[in-house]
Amino acid sequence: MPDLPDHETDAAVDAGSTGPRRPETDAERRRRRAQFLRDLAEARALRDRVQPRRAKAARLRHAMRMRTFRW
Repeated sequence: MPDLPDHETDAAVDAGSTGPRRPETDAERRRRRAQFLRDLAEARALRDRVQPRRAKAARLRHAMRMRTFRW
């Protein structure tokens, strides 16, 4: 797919290096985490589109949990 994220090439470079790795900076960690969360949200949206009945049931279960939760 042409719109795949660029982090695959980074993983290939990291996997191929045999030398000691430099410690990951906070900015890199936040960037990787943001990319992961974007991918996760995209996967959830896709699942909701292809399984609307299951998505509706999950929304109803979540709403019930929120109604019965004691603050």
